[in-house]
Amino acid sequence: MSARRATELRNLLNQYSYEYHVLDEPSVSDAVYDGLMRELRALETEDPSLVTPDSPTQRVGNEPLGKFTKVTHSRPMISLNDVFDRAEVEAWVERMDKLLPGARHEFFCDIKKDGLACALIYQDGVLVQAVTRGDGRVGEDVTMNVRTIQNVPLRLRGSAKYGDFLQGRTEVRGEIVMYKKDFEALNSARTAAALPPFKNPRNLAAGTIRQLDPKLVADRPLRFVGYDLLRDDPTEVPTNMDAYRALSELGVYRSPEASVFTKLDDVMRFVNDWDKKRHDLPYNTDGLVVKVNDRAQYDALGSVGKNPRGAIAYKYAAEQATTVVRDIVISIGRTGAATPVAVFDPVSVAGTTVQHASLHNADEIARKDIRVGDTVVIFKAGDIIPQVESVVVELRPKNSKPFDYEHELAAQYPELEFERQGDDVVYRVKGATGPLLLKKAVEHFASKGALDIDTLGEKNVVALVDAGLVHDLADIYTITKEQLLELDRFADISAAKLVDAIARVKTPPLERFVYGLGIRHVGTQTAIDLVNHFGSLGALQHATIDQLEAVDGVGVVVAESVAAWFADEDSEQLLDKFEALGVRPHFEKKTGKLNGQSFVVTGSLESMDRDEAAEKIRNLGGTFQSTVAKDTTYLVAGGKVGASKLKKAEAYGTKIIDEAAFLHILAS
Repeated sequence: MSARRATELRNLLNQYSYEYHVLDEPSVSDAVYDGLMRELRALETEDPSLVTPDSPTQRVGNEPLGKFTKVTHSRPMISLNDVFDRAEVEAWVERMDKLLPGARHEFFCDIKKDGLACALIYQDGVLVQAVTRGDGRVGEDVTMNVRTIQNVPLRLRGSAKYGDFLQGRTEVRGEIVMYKKDFEALNSARTAAALPPFKNPRNLAAGTIRQLDPKLVADRPLRFVGYDLLRDDPTEVPTNMDAYRALSELGVYRSPEASVFTKLDDVMRFVNDWDKKRHDLPYNTDGLVVKVNDRAQYDALGSVGKNPRGAIAYKYAAEQATTVVRDIVISIGRTGAATPVAVFDPVSVAGTTVQHASLHNADEIARKDIRVGDTVVIFKAGDIIPQVESVVVELRPKNSKPFDYEHELAAQYPELEFERQGDDVVYRVKGATGPLLLKKAVEHFASKGALDIDTLGEKNVVALVDAGLVHDLADIYTITKEQLLELDRFADISAAKLVDAIARVKTPPLERFVYGLGIRHVGTQTAIDLVNHFGSLGALQHATIDQLEAVDGVGVVVAESVAAWFADEDSEQLLDKFEALGVRPHFEKKTGKLNGQSFVVTGSLESMDRDEAAEKIRNLGGTFQSTVAKDTTYLVAGGKVGASKLKKAEAYGTKIIDEAAFLHILAS
């Protein structure tokens, strides 16, 4: 009796899920669905033998994954050549006509989703594996995470027309996306919780699928949109539209906008219509996919390199806007490369606000003749990365001067020397290699003032970088005990200690994390000031120059340095990687009896060093300053006091106290 009831409940719940997620026509309320789900879960708990792999109760695994394994695709997941106008589409058709003269074309058109490509493998109708696109030939097994996506069927639906697809191997390919409304709701909740907002739906979808804990994946509203269906016998799916019809019958959601046309004029009408309506779609897109509908023709056309001749991606022109360049700041990346960043008045492009863009190198600035004060045209490449397209020369200020790159390098980094070798378009720090800079950056990230990973000192950092285990700051969170044991420096205990020490700082205090990033001009106190002012990494990351300058103790030089660091593409990728690896810096504003009081320590203290004194002051809500200023409350004078600080304190009326008085203030 219980077995029959469980089967009936499973079938009904799967039917309700299909109506809700694929047809968008739910026949029952959420309360009814939840009540039946509770009953099924209770039956399976009472008798575990009733549990089946396709039961809706089995979407979320209980155990976190150790790692993702590599999987070779049955057929490569190809990429498409991009086209941007009708002339390029016509040229594509002409090339096909030469290869297949006299062939009658049917064009299959669908909207290109901005998500993470993934293949679902069903064996006898049951989901057995999910694999990311990867490099097109080899992806990663993310089955446990994909099972948590509510509209992914764990068992394909029965179908009179496509019943054979429930036998043997059936592969469904598609995109994992996050709808814009779900992304906005998620960011609103994070902002309310003082957490940094996510950048865009695509990055979030990709980062979520690579989480090692399926329970975290289940908490995020991802969706799967099918776009292809593969069988061992290709004659079972003669056209792309047949694949879409089969997807719907089998319970897989696919784009309802897909259409087939016999005339190029109709294809271009479809293209132009969706160019106007694409912002009304629930997900992000930057274009369309156009394929030969007949799969035999498609296969006969073959490929050029990795790109099929029978399909193209029509990319819409990026949205544009104009703004004024306020400054050009040069950022030094982890390889020592000097990258110029344009800082401009905030402007909305492709639905998001941007305020800075990489100018790539000195030659690019010279080629476009971009100057401070220029009005420029901004666009977003692929609707994601902001770029400066051109200068509106007619609006150029009369006193404008060309940007002197070498002069600015010397002015912004007077302590460094730069060189440009051979045909290299990039200026780099002279005498500093990428690995050397990386080692210094990781040492700083692990230092006492930053994340304080005491087992990650200079020698261990050198060993990790030289062994190729660490290519950026975030990579330290990927290191395993097994990898360390292959290095000469590590034995069982030392390897375990380092891995444990790194794991303990996955949720570091935000101010320590910001300081550890190594942003130029951002010391310990400046990091604290910035974090206290903005309250989250996301707010700091998207702050304008004016907002940064509004922070006490932050001037234009520091503000521009911070803005430039966050604008650098390497920095954006690094922060995305931290997010994907589950690193969650947290903010907790320090309050205590020293709120509103500022301290400067000069000379040596007997009971503690200066860093310890600074930490005690900050933990009690006070401010630690490096130099005496008008707002300094106390100058703590230890041994071997500098006369200049004493003189300054007297001039400002700052109270001068000895170490005993300082300890009394801390203790009282």
